[in-house]
Amino acid sequence: MCVDGAADMGKSSARTHGQENERRIKANNREYNAQFRYANNYIKTSKYSIITFLPLNLLEQFQRLANFYFLCLLVLQLIPAISSLTPITTAIPLIGVLALTAVKDAYDDFQRHQNDSQVNHRRAKTLRNGKLVEEKWASVQVGDVIRLENDQFVAADILLLSSSEPNGLCYIETAELDGETNLKCRQCLLETAAMGQDDAQLGAFDGEIVCETPNNLLNKFDGTLSWREQHFSLDNDKILLRGCVLRNTSWCYGVVVFAGKDTKLMQNSGKTKFKRTSIDRLLNFLIIGIVLFLLSMCVFCTVACGVWEWLGGRYFQAYLPWDTLVPAEPASGAIVIALLVFFSYAIVMNTVVPISLYVSVEVIRFAQSFLINWDEKMYYEKSGTAAKARTTTLNEELGQIQYIFSDKTGTLTQNIMTFNKCSIAGVCYGDVIDENTGEIMEVTD
Repeated sequence: MCVDGAADMGKSSARTHGQENERRIKANNREYNAQFRYANNYIKTSKYSIITFLPLNLLEQFQRLANFYFLCLLVLQLIPAISSLTPITTAIPLIGVLALTAVKDAYDDFQRHQNDSQVNHRRAKTLRNGKLVEEKWASVQVGDVIRLENDQFVAADILLLSSSEPNGLCYIETAELDGETNLKCRQCLLETAAMGQDDAQLGAFDGEIVCETPNNLLNKFDGTLSWREQHFSLDNDKILLRGCVLRNTSWCYGVVVFAGKDTKLMQNSGKTKFKRTSIDRLLNFLIIGIVLFLLSMCVFCTVACGVWEWLGGRYFQAYLPWDTLVPAEPASGAIVIALLVFFSYAIVMNTVVPISLYVSVEVIRFAQSFLINWDEKMYYEKSGTAAKARTTTLNEELGQIQYIFSDKTGTLTQNIMTFNKCSIAGVCYGDVIDENTGEIMEVTD
């Protein structure tokens, strides 16, 4: 009875009305942590699934005014009283435009799915009953104790427990998070560092962590570890964030605090959104102007038609089935005919709005993405790294960049220090290398 009450109290203190106000974690205790329904370590950066692709993609495409215009035009062509053209004349081009864009968007999102799958299927060593077991990153849960080895990516946000270095130190590279290539030092509590790499002790570790809720602050962490009737303060210097790489450290152990979408890396990534380029916004503005011009022509022609029908009679009745729509009285009949003719003119003059415009832009973007990937001037020979266009919808935005802001660490440079020459007590040591030829230069007095 007391255990249930304590669990209920812990659950209510960790969440209020479904909103997390603090996080409680027990190491190596999945049953306890499961009650809080913390996020698993699965990540998703793709925009669509098989079920949501069609409705979401169509919703995005109809945000383009030209597509929406032709959809309205197609609806008008389904009304026999105002249309002398078959709806197929608009339906086929519109479906072709939507299908071509959908294929391109599906290709982009398929690549995102592949990247997500590659990350989620990375292997992590997790302690289960005092033994290391290899699991997929996606299977790692909050409270699990995992082992990292040198040059490995950190699978989740973890509290450092022990490491191979003296005094519980370890070194990480945070280039994936903040672009800085210099190594950062982290240090675990000396009390937990004593466990070393003893899997039995680490598997029996039952410390309870009470910490802040998930947030996007990379340099801030507040929490408390309760273990063996003692309380230890936790800060950012004891946390390894997802996306970091373990460097110059043979191994380390840590307990997962935040996983998956709750990690600080994913909190900073934000939700995948439909991004509209400056050209898309410009095209929408131009389409509005073209549509207004088209409507003004339709109004002019409608007024002229109304005057003509008033003076000359219902000449269009022989061509359109208006017998049941147009009143027999001349004045009223002329007004009705003019209103119907307005939409007829909009259908007849629909080619003023270029439906092929977006198709041309999409084809150009798609082809340009391959040119970026094949650009030899952006190929880095030392690492065999080529440029990669991760999306085919934002290529032209590269040409809109006016300023590049870089902090004092120089994220656009490499920190490569090469010893050339020094003088000790008047004696010169080392060789001077010619930067152009790479050969040793002779230095004469």
